[in-house]
Amino acid sequence: MSARATEEQAAELRIPAALPDGAAPGPRQKSITIGAVCKGLAQEFPDISISKIRYLEDQKLLTPRRTPGGYRLYSHGDLDRLRTILRMQRDEFLPLRVIRQELASGRGGDTPVGVSPTPSGSRDPARSWRTSVRVGEASGALYSLEDVLEETRADAALVRELEDYGVVKGEMRSGVRYFDETEREIIRAVTELARYGVGGRNLRVFRSSADREANLLQQILAPALRSRNPQRRKEALDALENLAAVATHLKHLLLIRDLRKLAG
Repeated sequence: MSARATEEQAAELRIPAALPDGAAPGPRQKSITIGAVCKGLAQEFPDISISKIRYLEDQKLLTPRRTPGGYRLYSHGDLDRLRTILRMQRDEFLPLRVIRQELASGRGGDTPVGVSPTPSGSRDPARSWRTSVRVGEASGALYSLEDVLEETRADAALVRELEDYGVVKGEMRSGVRYFDETEREIIRAVTELARYGVGGRNLRVFRSSADREANLLQQILAPALRSRNPQRRKEALDALENLAAVATHLKHLLLIRDLRKLAG
């Protein structure tokens, strides 16, 4: 066993593996080793690893204190910052460049997902459409059209147009149309686009693209997603989340590349 491994293991025996959200560090909780950080975050982020934390440090997103011997020691603030980074990656599929901007703008661990702070503390309308809707975690909640209009500030005519073009469908119950959380967020996003003159008829390109991508991911993961083995199905859902994040980032990069040509 190396001297470095021995020192880190000894440190982990003296320092708690993690601090709960919002907990104040005690006298013996001033710093945490990288191995203890991994153990403490593993329950919320199963794919966390020492190499991933070091990569985030290489990308200048984390700056842990170093001992004279070069060992990383993480403060309670470092741990909160790391949680925020991982949640933005997992819940909002944000690339590191955007995460860096979010952190620089003052976003911290207590900022709700989907809301980015502004200097005045008010919600930034241009960012209000971000949500934490995920592939494998549907809440089952339904929202009436009245609720959706109130929450998203959408126009009823726009929602009808989205229904006409098959972008959202809703579900009729006792003469009232309800929408699930994903369709509610679609309406929220389209409402933002509508501010720039984008209507339901323009969204067929998005719908067609999404259908093609979903079909591609289905071909890749369909056998595992249909598995009766709970562990295999969970792994497939995790892979689906990851592939969706990568595909979203790829589309973003391709779009930026093409928009730069227009701007140039």
